[in-house]
Amino acid sequence: MTMNFFRGVMGGQPAGPQPTGAETIHKLCDRVASSTLLEDRRDAVRALKSLSKKYRFEVGTQAMDHLVHILQTDRSDSEILGYALDTLYNIICNDEEEEQDESEDENAQKQEEDLGVLFTDKFLGDSENVTLLLTLLEEFDFHVRWPGVKLLTALLKNQCNQVQGVILVSPMGVSRLMDLLADSREVIRNDGLLLLQQLTKGNAAIQKIVAFENAFERLLDIITEEGSSDGGIVVEDCLLLLVNLLKNNSSNQNFFKEGSYIQRMKPWFEVGDDNSGWSAQKVTNLHLMLQLVRVMVSPVNSPGATSSCQKSMYQCGLLQQLCTILMATGVPADILTETINTVSEVIRGSQINQDYFASVNAPSNPPRPAIVVLLMSMVNERQPFVLRCAVLYCFQCFLYKNQKGQGEIVATLLPSTIDANSISAGQLLCGGLFSADSLSNWCAAVALAHALQDNLTQKEQLLRVQLATSMGKPPVSLLQQCTNILSQGDKINRRGSKVQTRVGLLMLLCTWISNCPIAVTHFLHNQENVPFLTGQISENLGEDERLVQGLCALLLGICIYYNDNSLENYTKEKLKQLIEKRIGKENFVEKLGFVTKHELYSRAAQKPQPVFPSPEQMLFDHEFTKLVKELEGVITKAVHKTSEEEKKEEEVKKTLEQHDSIVIQYKDLIRDQDTQIQELREQVSTLSLNSEQMQNQITQQQSQIQQHKDQYNILKLKLAKDSQGLSSSQGEGAQVNGLHSEELSQLREQVEELRRQHTLQHTQLRDKDSLINTLRCEAAAAQTEGGAGGSDNTELLREVESLRSRVQAQCAEISQLQTERQELIRRGEAVSSAPASSGESSADTAKVSELESRLAAQITETERLKVLDYHHLTSL
Repeated sequence: MTMNFFRGVMGGQPAGPQPTGAETIHKLCDRVASSTLLEDRRDAVRALKSLSKKYRFEVGTQAMDHLVHILQTDRSDSEILGYALDTLYNIICNDEEEEQDESEDENAQKQEEDLGVLFTDKFLGDSENVTLLLTLLEEFDFHVRWPGVKLLTALLKNQCNQVQGVILVSPMGVSRLMDLLADSREVIRNDGLLLLQQLTKGNAAIQKIVAFENAFERLLDIITEEGSSDGGIVVEDCLLLLVNLLKNNSSNQNFFKEGSYIQRMKPWFEVGDDNSGWSAQKVTNLHLMLQLVRVMVSPVNSPGATSSCQKSMYQCGLLQQLCTILMATGVPADILTETINTVSEVIRGSQINQDYFASVNAPSNPPRPAIVVLLMSMVNERQPFVLRCAVLYCFQCFLYKNQKGQGEIVATLLPSTIDANSISAGQLLCGGLFSADSLSNWCAAVALAHALQDNLTQKEQLLRVQLATSMGKPPVSLLQQCTNILSQGDKINRRGSKVQTRVGLLMLLCTWISNCPIAVTHFLHNQENVPFLTGQISENLGEDERLVQGLCALLLGICIYYNDNSLENYTKEKLKQLIEKRIGKENFVEKLGFVTKHELYSRAAQKPQPVFPSPEQMLFDHEFTKLVKELEGVITKAVHKTSEEEKKEEEVKKTLEQHDSIVIQYKDLIRDQDTQIQELREQVSTLSLNSEQMQNQITQQQSQIQQHKDQYNILKLKLAKDSQGLSSSQGEGAQVNGLHSEELSQLREQVEELRRQHTLQHTQLRDKDSLINTLRCEAAAAQTEGGAGGSDNTELLREVESLRSRVQAQCAEISQLQTERQELIRRGEAVSSAPASSGESSADTAKVSELESRLAAQITETERLKVLDYHHLTSL
């Protein structure tokens, strides 16, 4: 088919000279550009695809623009789009297999790579081409989407930064690529993983966008679906992408932790009892899983983030699972080494994790602490070098900012705690320190130095350690033994001639006596130490010995700087005079500078983990480089100071100490005041809480009172309405205390009648009073005229006065009866909404009847008295 098409392009001439590849490609490009039929263009692009590998340069230079045009104009035909994308991929991608087959040497391979970069630059000349490619990835058709993914991956491999920039500013660019992970076709999903790996390399902004597009959830789901550590290469690709997203990206690390994804890592490390026959893919997967854990707790991360992740790993059981692998049998050596490194960083600086690690025991008989088992590997010269480095790193991380752990290690060296029946960490360190293996010497010295790091108490405690020597000789201190190895000629020739051993011992001694005047005094007490140091520094030794000279200068400088002048022969001033006399100050400072100028010094200063290409390059410890940086300047100044300057400095130091003591006193006072203030604040807080509670109670009571007032007003209004209703309607009728509304109306009318009668009686009484007074006056006048009828009138007046008193008493009783009747009516109205019990109703009815009978009797009696009074008045 293709040959027939070629013949058609060439004009149908089978005979004659055959066209070159460049000529054929030129005619195919003309056909792509000029053909109006889609089928012709499709055939031409298919032919270009078939030639694109063999004639890569020709197709790339002549056809790229036509292929891009096809992508822009023939969007409706997926077949021609697929051919165009495949052709572009072939000319841009550097296929390694093809390179190995076709390239005869490295120069040819380099040319092929340059060709891929050349065509990538040409394609990226117009940034819209990348945008076009992103748009094509939205096509679901397999023949478009898959070659589009491969082409974009090839572009990223050749010009990563430029393509990343275009995708970053493209609307929904990253989101379109994340959709590839959800594609049901595994080929596209897997190549999508490779694409995202390239896309996220070294670009924090894209890493954040990918993470917030739910990448962690999707990737962890894929890892679980594929079988976790037992899965295939897809798991490896997912883990590589996760490492890209998390490494050196604090935002993504925090998002990963806050999303509880650390907890989902624990099942990855569940290994069985039978660990034999691990596949190479499983080893790779587990190695990457361990690397992912280390990314989250790396010492280069911020301390707060690292601490938070360490805490999460302990709480979810991930640390415990890693320690299980650490103590398991049959685990491959490289996985065991990486697990040790991972555990190291999970416990580094975390007290709770360090305490847990100290409690882990190896499944041996009898059980031994994991630390002891690991140290046995470190001082065993038959173990792999990388494994011994990993154990040293683990021990360093266990002791990092862990004064409790430092005390426990040093305690295993003290006479009172040594158990002759068991192997302790201290015994292993001493054994390694004085063994014939220089690497064991160095590792043990550095490990012991970390047990003393920034811990004055343990530096002083270690001075008590005594070591047994040959039979019949008294024991010597550990400090003395270390200096003996350095200073005695026969010891040096036999053991210390190796630079590695001497450097290790010197680092241990420098760490031990720095910032510890008592240790300095012990060191200077040995009369051989200072002459040995000055002799080493003053000699002109070879290149290899320069580092030893520098460290000897550092050790002597520490003896000056931290000297408390307690030894008369080795005061600060006498040591400086000795340096000036035997070495020279300038020479001393120059030799001191050999340490920081050493090529391996800067490498060790970069990161805490001891990583060395070979055992011979294992010279510097990371923490020791910090000590050197701290002390080099102050030692130089101390050596150059005169005695007068020294005295002035001592005076200033004493003054500062006095000031410090005053400051400490004030700090204590302030601390006490802070405590009191805190207590008072707590009291105020308690009182405020009580006040608030009481205020709430008052508010509730006020609310209840207001509710009662509102209920009272409502009842009052209701009673007013009920009274109006009772007077206006006769048919309504709730019974109140056994009285119907009609009876209440009658009672009201009777009360009104009694009021009228009472008013009338009062009026009549006033009239009668005036009449009586008039009569009295007339009687008095008549009495003066003659006393014939005086006695009769006096009798009448008395009788009238008696009647009047009785009438007033009757009126008062009537008023009382009216009041009682009114009270009964009020009570009846107050309970109109709730019927009273039958007993109360009958009692009220009886009382009303009694009142009515008494009222009737009083009215009758009043009428009789009125009549009698009238007769008396008439008679008068």
